[in-house]
Amino acid sequence: MLAGELYNASDPQVAQEHKYARMLCMRFNLLNPDQVQDRNAILDDLLGKHGTNLTIQPPFNCDFGSNIYLGDSVYFNYNCIILDVNKVIIGDRVLVGPNVQFYSATHPIEWEIRSSGLELGKPIKIGSDVWIGGGAIILPGITIGDKTVIGAGSVVTKDIPGKVVAAGNPCRIIKSIG
Repeated sequence: MLAGELYNASDPQVAQEHKYARMLCMRFNLLNPDQVQDRNAILDDLLGKHGTNLTIQPPFNCDFGSNIYLGDSVYFNYNCIILDVNKVIIGDRVLVGPNVQFYSATHPIEWEIRSSGLELGKPIKIGSDVWIGGGAIILPGITIGDKTVIGAGSVVTKDIPGKVVAAGNPCRIIKSIG
């Protein structure tokens, strides 16, 4: 799965890991806002790695959690979804708007393989000092460079370099920034 090769999502180990992550997400999402220590303990257990000063506003959902790697001072607004069948790596000081979705999961193009139930994933890499506007969708295999802004509602279908503002469906570079 992490090698980007076809895998069976109903494999018992994969299914068990997914179930465990869903349970942790449910617990996280049901906690009261003042239960900060409990939330942090769940995130420590759920995520592959995270830096200091992490804020995730519930609801938050992911497939496995263990494939999510977050830098320092990362902020996720409400209703973020990360399909992390492959690594999702996010740098430092990244702001993620509400309803943003990261899809490392994908399906084969060939219907014969797809109908067999096999799936695959491609890693997502987000640089540092990035702002992703609300409702954006980041597709499998995407890299977004440092200091970039992704406009609200964008669908990122191709890599976006650093120090640009990009927006739209499909997401396109609008301008370079200092």
